[in-house]
Amino acid sequence: MRHIATDALVLHLFDYRETSRIVRLVTRDAGVVSVVARGARRPRNQFGAALDLFASGVAHIRMHPTRDLHALNGFEAAGSRPELGESLDRFAAASVISELCLRFGRESETGSLYATAIESLDAVVMAAPDRAVAAGLASAWRLVAEFGFAPALDQCAVCHGALAGEVMFHHRAGGALCESCARQARGGRRLPAEARATLGSWIAGSDIDVDSASVRAHMRLLREFLEEHLSDGRPLRAFAAWEQRQGGRSMAEAAP
Repeated sequence: MRHIATDALVLHLFDYRETSRIVRLVTRDAGVVSVVARGARRPRNQFGAALDLFASGVAHIRMHPTRDLHALNGFEAAGSRPELGESLDRFAAASVISELCLRFGRESETGSLYATAIESLDAVVMAAPDRAVAAGLASAWRLVAEFGFAPALDQCAVCHGALAGEVMFHHRAGGALCESCARQARGGRRLPAEARATLGSWIAGSDIDVDSASVRAHMRLLREFLEEHLSDGRPLRAFAAWEQRQGGRSMAEAAP
């Protein structure tokens, strides 16, 4: 077994047996890993209150060479992000970020997924409550790009020709299509120039705000893209709840 000390972010945790917890982490040096924190539920334990959802710090892990569940020997918390629990929109966005990392992240030693996850949660923390949804959408698209599935936006996904104005966004093709290629492809959605620019800015790292109607359209576009390129057949429960919340809000806003 090898022992590592690595920067880590808590994505999920749940009780295990009588005194322990299973913790899912995204780490700088090992990507997404599952660890058991033995004794973490005891009144007096070595972890204290450090193992909190969305907390980050340094994890001391004993890596098992043949198992997917490793041992957490210690966790030195550096930040807890309590702001994510102060707003339903912030918490929902953070839950989606966590879900995407857990479902589609892999063990890796590059540190890039860890960095993107940290930046994503911090962007949601820093966003005003009424801009948390847009910050979450921007973060989700950056994670999609980190997974290697960034959509084509500036060039046609098929012929690689330059694009201008409104385009057809085709999930299976991997992004935007020129008029010629769009005529030969079935399905797809019209993507206005403004929405395409917003999507490109989000992936590039800018958290541009959008109105409620645009939020719903962008959520649908993201969900369909995830289903086409990353889905393993299991539902994305946090994403579904996030999208349902926005749908319920829009109905309330439209009520007389």
